[in-house]
Amino acid sequence: MPTEIETLQEKLAHMMRAVDDLSEVVARQDGEIATLTRRVEMLMQREAAREVESTGGIVLGDERPPHY
Repeated sequence: MPTEIETLQEKLAHMMRAVDDLSEVVARQDGEIATLTRRVEMLMQREAAREVESTGGIVLGDERPPHY
């Protein structure tokens, strides 16, 4: 029968492993978020350039269309 200290040490070991696993997941997700952020910024720049080329100006979200 394990002693109380051994039980606590076992629980601590499991918790430390869980923290390490979660840390790895967070680090990987941080890299993925950074990559996705760069891609979104690049796509936004491309779309802004496309808008400038097609309309001669940047269309803002709150602008009224020309037919108003």
